[in-house]
Amino acid sequence: MGNEIVKKLLRKFSDGHKPCIDSREAQNGDIFFALQGENVNGNRFAAKALENGCHLAVVDDQNVATGKNFLLVDDVLDTLQQVSMAYRQTLTIPFIGITGSNGKTTTKELMHAVFASKYRTFATSGNLNNHIGVPISLLSIDKSHEIAIIEMGANHKQEIAALSKLADPTHGLITNIGKAHLEGFGTLEDVAKAKFELFDHVIQTRGQLFINLDDPRISQYADQPAMVSYGSNDTAHCQGEIIQASPRLQVRFRVNQDFGQATAGMEAIIRTRLTGGYNLENVLAAVTTGLFFGITPQQAKTAIEAYHPQNHRSQLLQTANNLVVMDAYNANPSSMAAALDNFSNLKDRPKAVMLGDMLELGQDARYEHQEVLKKLQSLPIEHIILVGDHFMEVAENSPNTKVFPDVRKAGEHLAANPLTGYQILVKGSRGIEMEKLLRWL
Repeated sequence: MGNEIVKKLLRKFSDGHKPCIDSREAQNGDIFFALQGENVNGNRFAAKALENGCHLAVVDDQNVATGKNFLLVDDVLDTLQQVSMAYRQTLTIPFIGITGSNGKTTTKELMHAVFASKYRTFATSGNLNNHIGVPISLLSIDKSHEIAIIEMGANHKQEIAALSKLADPTHGLITNIGKAHLEGFGTLEDVAKAKFELFDHVIQTRGQLFINLDDPRISQYADQPAMVSYGSNDTAHCQGEIIQASPRLQVRFRVNQDFGQATAGMEAIIRTRLTGGYNLENVLAAVTTGLFFGITPQQAKTAIEAYHPQNHRSQLLQTANNLVVMDAYNANPSSMAAALDNFSNLKDRPKAVMLGDMLELGQDARYEHQEVLKKLQSLPIEHIILVGDHFMEVAENSPNTKVFPDVRKAGEHLAANPLTGYQILVKGSRGIEMEKLLRWL
């Protein structure tokens, strides 16, 4: 029975139907998957999804399946994953899998911009990079797409392995290895092992690796035969250097040796709209993969220079009163340190920082937040605002430092004590919602 259901759904997606998991976003012809979560039972919205135009509703509650447009299965999530894996195997285009501790989404977006200059390119939407998002992404690929970029996120061991099994990437790229999701992984070495599950899958299936030589853990894979490298070292296939890190990043790249469709001597200077030297590796990843697949240096340069960062990632925003570096989509110890280092290099104006808690650090949370405080003390910053329970535990109020339990309290302080003429860094884990402070800046 289960195999027949998968075959039936596979035919639907092969005919061009698209997946839907939110009845409010249903489009005509979509197939609705009634997923269940901690607070939501998708079965309750299956009928509404059909009313809104869905062709079929996949449910696992027999009390809901009351008509011919309902498809009753044992487990909706398992069905979604099985169908997506089967559909993936009908596609013969290159699949580039991306994971890493920092910069996954920025790298994916830059790569999409570069590839789109030549190919009909699919890339993961937003951060649909987990056990639900990856299957949805796979089923959203059209037969007309020529290349696919699939982002993979994880906070526990074996998640990347499972996602790799679903997406079966032909090419793999790990942005970097850093202190993220330590609560689920354990140690930094465990983080590395989890990310390497992507490389291990690609090696096993005889695919192609893209290696960031500037990350010492990732560079251990540089001995693989099907490998192309990038980094600041002149041994890299594609070498890059920072011309200017702030206020906006400018880089120079040069191809040192032939790889893919790239030839030695290719080079260009790229003036990005991103801020921060830590984005060099993201830019180089996009350039290197693009050149490998035949994108010209000029096409890569034009695409990246036209890319506007969004979603509070590496954005440089000029408000009526201040220049704001908005990098508040996520935070962990590695990205926090890199953001502070970059911010300290900005010139011309006095500085203020507004930092939110770094979440999912487990037993390392107290230590890592103390390390942030130590780093702040060494930097020329006039005003410091800290938000969240972890900072409340380790920091104290002082003339230049204020600590608040949440952004609402921090906003009240800023409303009563407005800042004008400052360069301001705003960063914190997504759950703290530091971007809400922008209205007072």
